[in-house]
Amino acid sequence: MIVTFTDFGITGPYMGQMKARLLQYAPCEPIIDLMVDVPAFQIAYGAKLLAGLVENMPEEAVYLCVVDPGVGGQRKPICLQCDGGWFVGPDNGLFQYVIQSNENVQAFEILWRGETLSKSFHGRDLFAPVAGMLAQNIDFDKAAVPVDDLVTLSATVSGEVIYIDGYGNCWTDIRHNDITISEPLMIGTQTLKYADVFCDTEEGHAFWYFNSSGFVEIAVNQGNAAQILGLVLGSQIKRN
Repeated sequence: MIVTFTDFGITGPYMGQMKARLLQYAPCEPIIDLMVDVPAFQIAYGAKLLAGLVENMPEEAVYLCVVDPGVGGQRKPICLQCDGGWFVGPDNGLFQYVIQSNENVQAFEILWRGETLSKSFHGRDLFAPVAGMLAQNIDFDKAAVPVDDLVTLSATVSGEVIYIDGYGNCWTDIRHNDITISEPLMIGTQTLKYADVFCDTEEGHAFWYFNSSGFVEIAVNQGNAAQILGLVLGSQIKRN
């Protein structure tokens, strides 16, 4: 199984071109789009979302991960063997939290190059072929690198909106093991209490809960939390 995780979105040619290249190298391998709307260019948000989302995915998959505003620059192309699976993408911090959550990690710089390599689309021309070869257990040119030498992100304190879904629900970077259900959250002057599920609150009321991927999510029962509460990416969520 090959799993994609990108900020490409669903419009334009990018996902189609990358998946077509995947199928050239792994024609019988199922391809699952885990997330195609990572907030554009937001490596730190992508890193947190990726680590949370893969908790409910098969370990043995090959994860093709492209949030790569530095494409064509000095960042290395890498692949990581993490326990039973592989992660392929740029060395820009995108895999930081995946690495932290796995006990056995080996890192490699990708040295393989195909016949053509666009300066601006390594997802199609470099990462997709490598992911396909990994899925088929085909060897390619790579060199081991120390995990400690990989790019790391600046330390941040959790408590901001990192993703807004199509319903207007706001995912925060607070994880299920970082907070207790007795803690209210503050958005401006408004206090939000915990509820298990949407139907535990009145229609139109805001609350917070643990979503199915283990993130604290701000929601409104049958309403758009982002619009109603004025939340955008990066909005701060205060804890009492």
